Amino acid sequence: MARLSLFNSPLLLGFDHFERALDRVSKISSDGYPPYNIEQLGENALRITLAVAGFAMGDLSLTIEDNQLVVRGKQSDDENRIYLHRGIAARQFQRSFVLAEGIEVGGAWLDNGLLHIDLTRPVPETRVRTIEIKDAAKESAVELKRTAPALVRSSK
Repeated sequence: MARLSLFNSPLLLGFDHFERALDRVSKISSDGYPPYNIEQLGENALRITLAVAGFAMGDLSLTIEDNQLVVRGKQSDDENRIYLHRGIAARQFQRSFVLAEGIEVGGAWLDNGLLHIDLTRPVPETRVRTIEIKDAAKESAVELKRTAPALVRSSK
């Protein structure tokens, strides 16, 4: 069965990357661990906060893979401990966030069991470029005048 694309219209040229981003978002795991917040700090700034209690800095990794921010956590088991009851599991996780084009990670820090990741969107420069519209008839006449002397010289 063929998959119906949202961006299949001939009027939507160059939107393939949006379709790929939507595919990535739909494949991201629906596991709710670890819980997280996303705050807007300003017009061009965001902060993602993940609750990672029990994880040390060495247990966490933060990478960007194809416009996707990936946070991984893996706790190591302490083999020397003997548990009478183990209600807090050493659990590993992977949480992914698809970043829009141009979003940059400003920094990350761990504070009281919360991992904070600051994201910024640099303000793009506004550019206006005027494209000259040429008259095709005049252009072909000018081109003919340029090449005609060369043809006359080569025929002598």
